[in-house]
Amino acid sequence: MKKLLTTLVVIAVAGLLIYSQRATIATRLMEKGLESRMGADVVDTLEDGLHLALCGAGGPLPAPNASGPCVAVVAGKKLFTVDAGTDGIRNLARMGYQPGNIQGVFLTHFHSDHIDALGETATIRWAGGDNTQPLPVYGPTGVEKVVDGFNTAYAQDFIYRHDHHGDTVAPLSGAGLKAMPFAKPAMGELETVYSDGELTVEALAVDHSPVEPAVGYRFTYKGRSLLITGDTVKLANIEKFAKGVDLLVHEALAPNLVMMMHDAAKKNGNQIIAKITIDILDYHASPVEAAETARDAGVGHLLYYHIVPPLIIPGQKTLYLNGAEDIFPDYTIGQDGVSFSLPAGSEEIILTREGL
Repeated sequence: MKKLLTTLVVIAVAGLLIYSQRATIATRLMEKGLESRMGADVVDTLEDGLHLALCGAGGPLPAPNASGPCVAVVAGKKLFTVDAGTDGIRNLARMGYQPGNIQGVFLTHFHSDHIDALGETATIRWAGGDNTQPLPVYGPTGVEKVVDGFNTAYAQDFIYRHDHHGDTVAPLSGAGLKAMPFAKPAMGELETVYSDGELTVEALAVDHSPVEPAVGYRFTYKGRSLLITGDTVKLANIEKFAKGVDLLVHEALAPNLVMMMHDAAKKNGNQIIAKITIDILDYHASPVEAAETARDAGVGHLLYYHIVPPLIIPGQKTLYLNGAEDIFPDYTIGQDGVSFSLPAGSEEIILTREGL
């Protein structure tokens, strides 16, 4: 009994001591954490190859682990993103990437959920990195209007930050965005939109009608390849250009789950949501259709992204797939933070992170 009492007293004293020193302990932990994080870049730890991380795995609906559409791609040591959805740039930093090192953004189309963080992406890159040129934004014709709009909206912010921090942090020459437009390629054709001798990025036509233009992107680097569809229905053009790619990143909306939302909206008299849930069925691929494309194209692995609706209930992933796992078993359902590595000179497809 005495031993137990002595132990409890020691624990209580230790607890009081720790509590009384909590500020000092927190300061030391914060100092160590800042030292290790400040300037650290996960890209430096990656072996040569092609790498992909979901900085946003969701669509326009809020979800705890699926932010707005954003895909980070690293080729060698160069960092790019495809689309710039809500919280994507912040998730990128949480994953250990340096936003200041983003070389460019490739836009698939101009729906709000794919561009709403574009201004913040440019600002965080500008103020957080040694950039004296605006952020290049590649996109099909029309990207000029998007870029002009964001530059206009942030024009006063450019001045404030420069006045406050000067050229060391915020040189005006590096503020904002620069449009890099290209013509949407015809079905059956690819358009090279970026090439540096090792990395090639090609645009392909997809179908997100009535949204026009809409494209996907194929990245090729040192024998490794991945294709990101953007928003689209199932399409032979995607299958054609996904032939043999290592990683197919395909959007997917689950009609069965969306119809459950539709029925609930009708029952509650919410005509707006009832209309939206019917409308969105005709311009997205289902998980089953994405699996069929992956199977028929003979890809190495299928990563579902732009997940609609959000998957927040236990067992919901099975409903979302609705049999797709039997069609193409080499798949991952995306969430924020999921990442893959495709090392150069290898056939490996390595899941390096399962989420944030």
